[in-house]
Amino acid sequence: MSHHNEPARPSTPATTAARDASQTQVTLRSPGELADALPYLLGFHPSDSIVLLALHGERGRFGGRLRLGIPEDPAEWEGVSEQLAETLIDGCERRGTRPDGIVLFLCQDPAGSDTGRGVMERLRPLAQSLRLACGELDVPVYEALCVSGGRYWSYCCPDERCCPAEGTVLAPPGTSVMAAAAAYAGIQVRGTLREMEARYAPVDGERAVEQETALDAAAADLVPRLLGGTPGRTVREETLDLLRLLIGRFHDAPPAPVRAEADAMDDALLAADEAAAVVLGLQDRTTRDHAAEWMEGPQAPAVLRVWRALARRCVPPYTEHAAAPLALAGWVAWSSGDHPEARVALTRALSADPDYLFAQLLHRACNDGLDPELLRRCLRRERADRALQAAVHAEAERAAAADAAASTLTAQDTMAGATEETGPRAEGAGRGETVGRAGRGGRGGPAGPKAPAGRARTRRRGGHKGVRGRQ
Repeated sequence: MSHHNEPARPSTPATTAARDASQTQVTLRSPGELADALPYLLGFHPSDSIVLLALHGERGRFGGRLRLGIPEDPAEWEGVSEQLAETLIDGCERRGTRPDGIVLFLCQDPAGSDTGRGVMERLRPLAQSLRLACGELDVPVYEALCVSGGRYWSYCCPDERCCPAEGTVLAPPGTSVMAAAAAYAGIQVRGTLREMEARYAPVDGERAVEQETALDAAAADLVPRLLGGTPGRTVREETLDLLRLLIGRFHDAPPAPVRAEADAMDDALLAADEAAAVVLGLQDRTTRDHAAEWMEGPQAPAVLRVWRALARRCVPPYTEHAAAPLALAGWVAWSSGDHPEARVALTRALSADPDYLFAQLLHRACNDGLDPELLRRCLRRERADRALQAAVHAEAERAAAADAAASTLTAQDTMAGATEETGPRAEGAGRGETVGRAGRGGRGGPAGPKAPAGRARTRRRGGHKGVRGRQ
């Protein structure tokens, strides 16, 4: 990363993939290689973004990274710069190593009649504010680049021999050394950040009107039920049962290969009333926590698609309700090893509701590089404990039912015995009929054939004379 007329700085080997166990290393030696590597380091092309990358050691190994949308109001730039610098450095220190330097990127494409160079000049005060904020914490910014309109500029190098005023064209996609290393490591760039965020944006047009009506109707139905005494457990079970139905439906319908077509197909699989019922049900924390247990296994991709589709159904004025499905989408993505999508989903969850604690905790854990297996174990244990409690409860109910049935039979036998001991035992006068238990010629059941008149006889049983009601 050395420039003319400046002291040489250490080259920067990038650990290209968290998914690659071998930690393939690539040495980046110029601003151009840094700019080309950025999408592979993040997993997507950042747009309208401030990106800070921490460097560690003599060779400048990449460590923590941080991304934030560029504030539209320049009056916010100084405060944002201080917050970002402090957040990145403190995060690195919590993981055990204070950064030795930082690489800064400002990424924004020109709009309208603007040019890439115009964007670079307009953002220069922001770059300077970020450099000062890092320097005040004794961590220098080794390089500050603006990426706009397919070109890049350096805010640190004044030498036009390597950093001309018109900018330098980025390498064609897939041709840089970082692209080759990423392909070897199995890393893919997901497109632009704007495209990834669009997967979670609320639907519009007629579908938005239909969904708002369904949400209004679901809310009008749910509130009186709860106020009328319907147990929260009942609503919770209804929501989770409907979610299981949706997950099975999505699992049975593989997504289309093109992202936009896949999302459109998923939207068609989800009815407005189903989406409304689940979105409102997920506002219950216990329901959401139970749903968070579906984070692994063969159905995990379908679960992520369901959370995306539900987030898209949180149309105004229900946009805050999207925090729950967005946080769940971020959790499934993080648990599956998809950190870029996890960060996008969790950032949008915090945009929908900045105070949503579940999203705050997941966002911090993901950015701090924690292992999601710790949380997965907790959720598995809770699910197992709940299953055990349900089994114990079911067994207790079965035992109670068996005891009740036994008590009923005992009572019936006692009553039958009392009837046999106290019932009439005399012969029918002149008719040869016995009075006794049903089915043996008594009143309680079909009568057997009658003895001919005048030929009634008594029967002997066990050597005793007489007529018994129980034969």
